[in-house]
Amino acid sequence: MKINKKALAILAGLTVGMSSTAFAATADSFTDVPKDHWSYQALDYLAKEGIIDGMGDNTFQGGRTMTRYEMASIVAKAMQKGGGTFGDQAVLDKLAAEYSGEIDTLKKQVNQNTKDINDLKNSAAGKLSINGFIRTQYDHDKNTTDDTLNKSTNRFYMNLNGAFKVNDNWSAHFQSETNRHYNDGHHRNQETGFSPANGSKTWSGHDGNMQRIWAEGYFPNSKSWVSIGRAWRGLGFQNVLFGNESDGIQFGVPIPGTHLTGSGFWMDSTGEGNKESIYGVATWGSIGHVVDINLAYGKSSLDKGEKYSTGNTYLYADPTDGYKIKTAADKDETNKRSYGWVASTGINLAKNLRFLADYARTDADFQNNSIALRLNYRNTDLNSPGTYQLYTRYIKYGQNGWLAGDDEWNSIWNGTKGWIFGIKYVPAKNIEWETLYSPQVRNWSTDDPKNSPQYDRKLFRTQVDYHF
Repeated sequence: MKINKKALAILAGLTVGMSSTAFAATADSFTDVPKDHWSYQALDYLAKEGIIDGMGDNTFQGGRTMTRYEMASIVAKAMQKGGGTFGDQAVLDKLAAEYSGEIDTLKKQVNQNTKDINDLKNSAAGKLSINGFIRTQYDHDKNTTDDTLNKSTNRFYMNLNGAFKVNDNWSAHFQSETNRHYNDGHHRNQETGFSPANGSKTWSGHDGNMQRIWAEGYFPNSKSWVSIGRAWRGLGFQNVLFGNESDGIQFGVPIPGTHLTGSGFWMDSTGEGNKESIYGVATWGSIGHVVDINLAYGKSSLDKGEKYSTGNTYLYADPTDGYKIKTAADKDETNKRSYGWVASTGINLAKNLRFLADYARTDADFQNNSIALRLNYRNTDLNSPGTYQLYTRYIKYGQNGWLAGDDEWNSIWNGTKGWIFGIKYVPAKNIEWETLYSPQVRNWSTDDPKNSPQYDRKLFRTQVDYHF
């Protein structure tokens, strides 16, 4: 048996009576029901109360014949609402008796769906979540002093992140990064995370392997957390003091009576042959309605002036001798700083206008501080096409003004000062396009002008990220 839409109208009138108050529609619940239709107010009310759902595409399709199961679902939802007069309840009881078989079937289906959802959550597939993005990037990176171009960052890139749920409080994570450079006569082994000069693995790989793996734990009673393993970690809002991959541990604990988090960390460098580790403390959070802070102090395991050597030998292709394979040894290096700290602030100057400032300092004797200023106008939202962000940045990074700062894909390095002007735009859902221009001075006032000469740089970068 099938029920005509007039039966629904009767039930709509019944539900209106159950509300005991008159109502007026404030929005169109269904795009295909005109406001002047006799059933508009009743249908709009039922939709807002969650008794009817329509066809799932904002339409009601009132000319379509309703099935008994659809009618049974409406009756069941109306009964759950309760209320109404004795006469209303009597009508509902009769409708419930008429559709008792269908209502029982719907209940069994709901129970089965609930069981299936819980089984899926507890299965391996339900415990795994994947996200990341694929990037296409083009740089016009010109050394205007020597009139040369650097094409090393023209690439296709994928950042893949995964998380396994261990239990309600612990999760296991992995991250894989893959670089595929534009084919421009470069060595193929450069794509797979190897240096073309010596055949050894670069510091972070970017070769598609799971180079970062770590575990995260959350403790509900204290609202504290811990991260253990190899992960990307940063200190300061703009990662000036430290922004790098590291092996280690970091934990965070809320500071009572404040909106701040206190943190401790030990981070061991993963650089090729690098034996340095950094340990220290940090705090971050809100100190007012419009002001946030981020403070950190890090101490190196190496003393200032200490000489260290990797002791590694490596093979390299000598370009001055027909690219013959030769053997060389790493040189001794001197640690120029033993500790550093950073003070960062974020201030909401006005609606859609946010200012960030980082100042980092070390105990080095030469160029021992770094400054990073950033002004953001608006923000992008990957779920909202048409959103955008405009930003202006000023950077002045001392040659020894960080412990292991973030070079942001070779756009900024220590020993660099200049400006960055950029825009981010969301042309479609989950797609973000960023373009920037940066006039810089590299190796400014360097203490080693022979091996690191100063030069002017003009960087134009445009990239598109496809998030999933």
